[in-house]
Amino acid sequence: MSNFVQVKREIINYVYARTPLIIVNTNERERVERILNEIADEVQAGFLYYTDAKQVRYIGAKGEGLDTDDDPLGFFMGKIKKQRGLNIVLGDVRRASDDNAYARELMNILYMAKENNAVVLLITADSIWPRISDFGMTVTLDVPDTSERIAQIQSFIKTYGGRFRIEWDGDDIVHAAAVLRGFTEIQIENILSAEIIGSKGLLKENIQNISAQKRKIYPKVGTVQYIEPYKACNISGMDNLKEWLDEKKKVFFMPEEALKEYDLKAPKGILLVGVPGCGKSLTAKLVSQEWNLPLFRFDIGSVFDKWVGESEKRMREALQFVENVSPCVLWIDEIEKVLATSEAGNETGKRVLGEFLFWIQESTNKVFMVATANNVKVLPYELYRKGRFTEVFYAGLPAAEERRRTLQYYIKVSLKKELSPEIIDRLVVLTDGYSYSDIETAVKEVAQKVIIHKDAMSTDMLTAAIKSMIPISRINPELVQEIDRWGKERAVNVSREVC
Repeated sequence: MSNFVQVKREIINYVYARTPLIIVNTNERERVERILNEIADEVQAGFLYYTDAKQVRYIGAKGEGLDTDDDPLGFFMGKIKKQRGLNIVLGDVRRASDDNAYARELMNILYMAKENNAVVLLITADSIWPRISDFGMTVTLDVPDTSERIAQIQSFIKTYGGRFRIEWDGDDIVHAAAVLRGFTEIQIENILSAEIIGSKGLLKENIQNISAQKRKIYPKVGTVQYIEPYKACNISGMDNLKEWLDEKKKVFFMPEEALKEYDLKAPKGILLVGVPGCGKSLTAKLVSQEWNLPLFRFDIGSVFDKWVGESEKRMREALQFVENVSPCVLWIDEIEKVLATSEAGNETGKRVLGEFLFWIQESTNKVFMVATANNVKVLPYELYRKGRFTEVFYAGLPAAEERRRTLQYYIKVSLKKELSPEIIDRLVVLTDGYSYSDIETAVKEVAQKVIIHKDAMSTDMLTAAIKSMIPISRINPELVQEIDRWGKERAVNVSREVC
């Protein structure tokens, strides 16, 4: 059941029960007006509705608007005294959060409402003085849920589809509805209007623009950095991980209602452990590109501060910002930084880690994390147990077929060449023990020489560049072996082909 429908049912029940006070906590007054109009039509109830702009008007009852002479409380007091069983709605509420003249006058109306079987409904986003709120019940109208956002987008397209080009299909509408999570109806209408005017239609790329709009609403946090979208992110290999991401993408963008029906949650993300230079950081950019979501990098080590309590505050601010801009991809590079601090006996580090782990466990916002780690020694079990990250993956040195694809890709992109299979086979053998970044560096070293010296690229140049490279497997063989052993025992390999 959507929150809109639930709030409507609660208001109907409270009106029938003649509850003296109903507080609707929201800053979307127009949606409450729609609820009241629907109630009036369905159950034949009438409301006297006050706003500063239009004074008093009727909802669900015949009659012309009334001028209250800028004293709505005095006007309604007189009405309640003369007529029993009234339903009164205040769309504009003055300062009623503490003990003041307005609050006390409102409280007098509530006493009279209780005596004369009237109902007073307040629409406000502000807190209410406890002595007032004790008179009745409070309901909260949240921002539109997924089904409401989908319906609003469909209605928008139906209205403007005849005049503008519409590229969005059903999946795009669901995707856009997920991205627009947290916006009010008015904000959604404004954003869609700006996009359709600016692009002369709703195009596929507009979904990424909507994501960018969202991050502008909230104050920036120094520890969380927005990463510009990558238009041509490519990873050779990692077929297991890519297949897993394709499947989880469908679950991630399912409406919340569908997930709740089966007691499921959106995927939380992955912990990616592996050898340096084997595509861990690039994975976050790939997910952002393929899922059409904004990418944020969380420098988790920068939350620490020398002042007492400041580190925990920074962590909370960062996590709050991430939840505000969700759905998004959150890239946490070298997550062991915060773990190393906490494991060193640092009480602040332990509290910060605890705050972070609790958020991972309990957050219901659609934030897909891609956390990477190189130093597996400091990874505690509580980080990678089920329920924190959806899956733990291991990225080792690329196997032969992955090296082949990597060589072909960079030779084509950086050298504008396509070499014969026989030459590629020789280069695959030469690059045994090389990481993806080792191979990329060797190929681009040749590309630089070709550009600078205007030389034609030769196989000998490429072979020499590869041989001159000292790969990670020879620079730090102990680290590679340790990571490889840990990954094969405790994680899922990102590749189908094992090196």
